[in-house]
Amino acid sequence: MADPQRISCDMIDDDVAVVQFKDRKILDEGAIQDLGRELFGLVEEAKHKKILLDFTNVEFLSSAALGKLISMHKKVEQAEGKLEMCSIRPEIYDVFKITRLNEKFDIYDDRDTALGAFRA
Repeated sequence: MADPQRISCDMIDDDVAVVQFKDRKILDEGAIQDLGRELFGLVEEAKHKKILLDFTNVEFLSSAALGKLISMHKKVEQAEGKLEMCSIRPEIYDVFKITRLNEKFDIYDDRDTALGAFRA
């Protein structure tokens, strides 16, 4: 996988890929396409099965970006992996609730709680 421009990824406990987003506002179509390629590469190329998306840096997320997250969730499920999310700002979480994506995704308040879910 080429050096990611939109995300950073750290390994925790040698098996959980913790992903942070570099962009504060995920709006631009080109950036969203790049983000999708980088996220999908974690599953398809790097073969990660446990992925935590940490939204600490994200202030705004477009509906197109939500579509990439849904596709990412499907890819992880197909790989028989687990995708968790954490640290989503209340205004972004409201969008997850309105679209009922909060029922599809496992979302935790903070990184430590989410990492605990992988260990459970």
